Amino acid sequence: MGLDVYVVVHNIAKRHNVGTLARSATAFGVSELILVGRRDFNCFGSHGSTSHLRFRHFHSLQDARLFLKEKDCDICGVEITDDAKAVNQHPFKKSTAFLLGNEGTGLSAKECEICDFFVYIPQYGCGTASLNVTVAASIVLHQFGVWAGFPERTRDGNKFIVADRPVKQARRNYCTETADAIIEERKSRRENASNGFFDESRNSTSSSNLLNALFVDD
Repeated sequence: MGLDVYVVVHNIAKRHNVGTLARSATAFGVSELILVGRRDFNCFGSHGSTSHLRFRHFHSLQDARLFLKEKDCDICGVEITDDAKAVNQHPFKKSTAFLLGNEGTGLSAKECEICDFFVYIPQYGCGTASLNVTVAASIVLHQFGVWAGFPERTRDGNKFIVADRPVKQARRNYCTETADAIIEERKSRRENASNGFFDESRNSTSSSNLLNALFVDD
């Protein structure tokens, strides 16, 4: 049985982290990177990896959860909770989506609600309370790949061989839109205006900081 791995990011605070996260995602066999809430981001640090990664956007955590459950996928929160398992113990059972929280506050109560279980990364030094979100994602994804038995990529010298870029690429600033999706997002922004995540002005002015990517909308 083939195993899939997904990464879910919800209203990530530092948009440039998505670029380095995409680079790790492609290295460790991620099927799709799922953006929930805000869809705009900066691809700095991706080194072209976004051309090899599928992106998908959802307006809410529940919409993302429904999609993943239709894929028969567990949702694993990356957080230090009382019942979290050490990631190197490989507490995985099937295809898994890893939910990464805000860089400053970690997973919120709403994010924890959609998770089936949690993993944490054991630390052995005394100098920091937590890891950068992209570093944490890299460690967790690598551990899942080891458990899943993903085949190692072929090397050429001291580098891994990079696949040819897809022939067809969409030039996008963020996830592709349909008329229904635009209406839905505007409604969501009105309903959630108090949380500050959906800023109309940001989406219209942020394109100068974004690179090309291939996107799939919900």
